[in-house]
Amino acid sequence: MNKKLAVVAFGGNALLRAGQKGTIEEQERNVYETCESLLNLIKNDYNLVIGHGNGPQVGNAMLCNIAGNKMFDLPLMPLDICGSYTQGFIGYIIEQQLKNILLRNNIEKDILTLVTQVVVDKNDTAFQNPTKPVGPYYTKEEMEALVKQNPTETYAADPKGRGYRKVVASPVPIEINNVHSIEMLARSGNIVITVGGGGIPVYYKNDSTIEGIDAVIDKDLASALLATKINADEFYILTDVPKVCLNFHTPDEKQLDVVSINEAKQYLEMGHFTEGSMAPKIRAAIRFVENGGNECIITDATQLGVKNAGTRIVRNH
Repeated sequence: MNKKLAVVAFGGNALLRAGQKGTIEEQERNVYETCESLLNLIKNDYNLVIGHGNGPQVGNAMLCNIAGNKMFDLPLMPLDICGSYTQGFIGYIIEQQLKNILLRNNIEKDILTLVTQVVVDKNDTAFQNPTKPVGPYYTKEEMEALVKQNPTETYAADPKGRGYRKVVASPVPIEINNVHSIEMLARSGNIVITVGGGGIPVYYKNDSTIEGIDAVIDKDLASALLATKINADEFYILTDVPKVCLNFHTPDEKQLDVVSINEAKQYLEMGHFTEGSMAPKIRAAIRFVENGGNECIITDATQLGVKNAGTRIVRNH
């Protein structure tokens, strides 16, 4: 019997939680706790592919980059390179902590971290309207000096008045490099960590040249595309709540058990899900199911693999 293949997208709290500084010790402990939840799927004989975010980590990499440039005249690295740094070290932490869990449970599996490029369209309309804030806060004077230095960069005022931040595009992922190898490795029984931070954004400059580009790809959309391309049976999006809710944090809050893609679209249009939180996850779930996936389950890590846990997005119900 063929084993089921699942893609699991780790949420931000799998790595860094509110109030934490982001030390390696904190991130290792958080990752260990999240990876423990994967045991349910592994013991149920699933093949696994893991995606993850990198929001705070890539911001920290940019801060280190800027500090090194100011203090030691080290060359500034573009955003795609900062993304590749974080993809590597986060993958290393996940790989190490998951291996520790497997060893303690006498499970023999190889775990492979792949630094993954994800192709976007340079003509995506997102590049005409960059909205994703990255990196440090600047004063108005610092921001104006940076714009003079590089007129192609865009900055926006922080809604909470903390200054100005660089904003970049968040284009739709259209292709994942080496996706056939990812599927082959996963179906051979290896656990594969890939599309970290949504993948390193690249584009085709021409038919024979691929280049990095300043952008941030939504990690849930990238994981949904990956799950579709490798014909995954199930797609899990891990977050910090056990189920998706309507009227979240109000007296009329209602947990959702099973939602059709049409219902999910209606809830999105009605404004039930915020852009900085649940809306991208719902869109990723819809995209996976619309493109042939069986179901997407949105839940917290403790519910992973538990029967009837989480919110299931399905074609019809």
